[in-house]
Amino acid sequence: MVDVGAKQPSQRRAVARCKIFMSPDTIAAVTHQDLKKGDVLAVARIAGIQAAKRTSDLIPLCHPVMLTSTSVSFEIADDHILVEAHAEVFERTGVEMEALCACSVAALTIYDMCKAIDKSMVIGELALWEKTGGASGTYRRAPEQGK
Repeated sequence: MVDVGAKQPSQRRAVARCKIFMSPDTIAAVTHQDLKKGDVLAVARIAGIQAAKRTSDLIPLCHPVMLTSTSVSFEIADDHILVEAHAEVFERTGVEMEALCACSVAALTIYDMCKAIDKSMVIGELALWEKTGGASGTYRRAPEQGK
């Protein structure tokens, strides 16, 4: 792991997004909570938050951090669900990996809960959209880099 002991703690925040593409029928089933496994988005939200909290257990060289806030939200479109994850911390290292991990696990949970009716789903476009804090300052993905 990188030695972060000499760094000063600061407020840090990261936002990640991805999309899970699926058929219109699957979108309708998610929207109307018409799946045998239950409320897809509620379960995916909890899975994403849990993943953010356990990121250092999954990514070998990732520092464990004490998150001060994390959230996962969804935006339903005609052919996909946009997953957005936020992570915040007052630490010596950033939370980009926590936001990315939350986003990807939330999307994987949606896949798991819907796979019985749609095996053609595709998870894609996972990316860091924003990060603030730390020595490198603020990063914001340009709109032309994808949505």
